[in-house]
Amino acid sequence: MPMRNLGGLATWVAEYGQGNLPLLLMHCSLAHSGAWAGMMAHLDDLLRATAFDLPGHGRTADLPPGRDLLDQTTAIAGALIREPAVLIGHSFSAIAALRLALERPEAVRALVLIEPVLFAAVRGGEEFSALEEATRPFAEAFTEGRREDAARHFTTIWGDGRAWEDLPPLQRAYLAERIHLIPAGHSATHEDRADLLAPGRLEGLAAPVLLLEGAASPPVIGAIGTALFLRLAKATRHVVPEAGHMLPITHPRQSAEAIRRFLLTNAG
Repeated sequence: MPMRNLGGLATWVAEYGQGNLPLLLMHCSLAHSGAWAGMMAHLDDLLRATAFDLPGHGRTADLPPGRDLLDQTTAIAGALIREPAVLIGHSFSAIAALRLALERPEAVRALVLIEPVLFAAVRGGEEFSALEEATRPFAEAFTEGRREDAARHFTTIWGDGRAWEDLPPLQRAYLAERIHLIPAGHSATHEDRADLLAPGRLEGLAAPVLLLEGAASPPVIGAIGTALFLRLAKATRHVVPEAGHMLPITHPRQSAEAIRRFLLTNAG
């Protein structure tokens, strides 16, 4: 698949599906566009998808110095939308997908937010405090320059359920090399620098939204889902049993089935 200059950054772009409904796929932090292959195998007939590697991920160039990760991700995604499309964002990218839907409503047919890590939506709550405590070892390791330890602590909470020692060496190296991209997104996840949570802003979103999450994910994910569901005018919520944060990878069929049902009803 070709490299393209998008948002001023050399970006790897991939395509999936043979269907008619246009789709933009935005993967989670520390992954790459290939992470969608399993789920898209169950949606091939319905969707014609474009996916890209986020800044610093996969084959896309590193995030330029001084450039905000959310801004760069949103710029790339926006450049790829050529017609009204469905947007699917996972984790950090779900924030970018939501931002695009708010800023360019005419370009979005429907929105699928898979476990958006918009922690600012529940700041001050019990679940937020519990997450802060659980992620303290990650923050300490990263601050001290222990990248592999930081990656290990991060994937313990947000990984696919496998122990660090059970991951292939190349995957462990990939995660450790890019672990700095997690703090790079802090202003979007914890501070809502894009002001998505401003009074009345979410309530004004006209596009239908599917909030998709795993039953075994950290409790903060459920709290965020509730906070968003209560504010979005056309929200549907679905929880995949036994799944965790990486549900598009660990539970691709169940994730695809929920998305198919939603789109057949809301994106025709």
